[in-house]
Amino acid sequence: MTPTVERVLLAPGLEASRVAVGLWQVADQERRRDEPLDPEAGARSMAEYARAGFTTFDMADHYGSAEIVAGALVRQQAQRPSARPAPPVQLLTKWVPPPGPVTRQAVAEAVDRARTRIGVDAIDLLQFHAWNYADPSWLDALFYLAELREAGAIRHLGMTNCDAVHLDMAVRSGIPIATNQVCSSLLDRRALGAMSDVCRTHDVKLLAYGTLAGGFLTRRWLGCSAPRGDGSTWSRMKYMRFVRAAGGWDRLQDLLRVVGRVADRLGVSMANVACRYVLDQPAVASVVVGARLGERSHVEDNLRLFSFSLDDDARAELEAAADRLEPIPGDCGDEYRRPPFLTASGDLSHHLDGPLPAPYPVVRRRPDGGTGGAWAEHVSSGTPWEEMAGYSRAVRRGDRIWVSGTTASHGNRQIGGNSAAAQAHFVIDKIEGTLRSLGASLADVVRTRVYVPDGVDWEAVTRVHGARFGSVSPANTLIRAGLVGDGLMVEIEADAVVNDR
Repeated sequence: MTPTVERVLLAPGLEASRVAVGLWQVADQERRRDEPLDPEAGARSMAEYARAGFTTFDMADHYGSAEIVAGALVRQQAQRPSARPAPPVQLLTKWVPPPGPVTRQAVAEAVDRARTRIGVDAIDLLQFHAWNYADPSWLDALFYLAELREAGAIRHLGMTNCDAVHLDMAVRSGIPIATNQVCSSLLDRRALGAMSDVCRTHDVKLLAYGTLAGGFLTRRWLGCSAPRGDGSTWSRMKYMRFVRAAGGWDRLQDLLRVVGRVADRLGVSMANVACRYVLDQPAVASVVVGARLGERSHVEDNLRLFSFSLDDDARAELEAAADRLEPIPGDCGDEYRRPPFLTASGDLSHHLDGPLPAPYPVVRRRPDGGTGGAWAEHVSSGTPWEEMAGYSRAVRRGDRIWVSGTTASHGNRQIGGNSAAAQAHFVIDKIEGTLRSLGASLADVVRTRVYVPDGVDWEAVTRVHGARFGSVSPANTLIRAGLVGDGLMVEIEADAVVNDR
C-alpha cells in the first residue's frame, strides 16, 4: 500500500504537504545549462510530484525561472486538464530585495511581479528575507507587505532565514507572520532552541530546508572521501561549509554511520531518517526537499518517509551522534549576515553586488554651519522627536561617537510591542545602525546608560544588554527613570571610540 503524504495547516486556509518540493535547484540547473528551463516541461515534472501528494512547492524571485515554471503549471491545470489531473497546489515564494531603503511602491511592484510570473491573483505565502537588522528598512518592508496582505494580494506572510530575536520582534510589533523558513538538519540544529520556543509562543510554523545538507546526509556519501574542488553544485558548495563548521568530514562520517544503522534497522533510506528527525521536531510543519526538475525524481523515496516513525532508541542514537558535532555558530540565518558565511561562495557575492548601504543618512557639517571649527558627522533616524527637539541620533567628531538616548520608536511606530526584551533588542539594533552609518560598530562602544521605568522588567533588559554587549563589556549604568512616550519600556544611550588602542 502506497503511503499517504502527511498534511499540515500552515495558516488558516493554507494546508500544505509535510514535504514541500524546493525549486532552488532551478537556478543551478540554468547556470550549468546556460539557458532557462523549458517551462512546460518543468511544469509537467511539478505535476508528477503533485499527483503523488507533494502539492506544496517552494520558490523565490531569485531561483532562476522557478516562478515562471510554476506559472506554467497553473496554466496547465486551468487550460489542459489531463487524464490524471494534479490536485490543487500551494505555491510558496520569497522576496529577497536588495538591502537599503524600501518604498511602498517598490514592495507593491515586487509582489505584482511575482503574481504575474506565477499567474495568480494572490500569492499563497510570501516569505521575506532581511539582510541587515541594523537597518530598520526590513521592518518597513514587512509593514508594507502586511498592507498588501490586507488588500488581498498575499494570502499569508512569512519570513525566511529570520533569527529568533527578530521573528519575536516582528510578531510583537503587529506583523502577522505565519511561517519562518530556516536551515535545520542533524548537522545544523540551531532551530531547535530559541527559535522553536518563539515559534511555539506565537504559533509560527517552521519550514525546514537543508534537511539533507545538500545530499551529504544520504547513503551516497557514507564511507566516501570528501568531494574535491568546489563541489560542482551550489548546494554542495554551501553545505560543505556546514560540514567543515560541524567538525569536518570524519565527524560527518561518524554521523552517517549512525544514520545508516538506524535506516537499516527500520528498513528505510538514510534520507528518510534524516528528514523524519527534523519533521518530528515540535515547531516544524514541513521540510523542503530540493528537486532537479526533469533530471532526478525522489518521489518514491520521499513517500517512504510517511511509512515509519522513529522509535525512542533511534531518536536517542541520532541525538547522541549529533551531539558529537560542533554546533553551527550563531542563530538561524546568520550564515547570510555575519562570518563565517556558510553560503556557496563563502561570502555574499552570489547575492549582493557590493557592501551593505549605511542604515541611516549622514550629514557632515561644522558647528553652527560656519566655516571654522572641527567637522562633525550627524546621523538622523527620522523619529519626530529629533526634528522637534533639534538633536541628532548620533554625532561623530574625530574618533568619538555619542549616541543619543534611543527608544523603540521607528517613525511613528513603536517596535516590540509590550515586551521589554523585544524593545531593548530593537533599541540596540538602532544604535548599531547609527554606528555603522558613522563607520563604527557595537565593538567600539565604551559606555552605555540604560533607563528603565518603574514596573518594567529590568532583568529582561539587562539580559538583552548582556547578549548584545557581552563580548564588548562597556562601562554601564542602569537607571530607574520615567520615559517620555506611552508604552516605551527602555531607553539606551551609548558612547563609542573608534579604533581605540
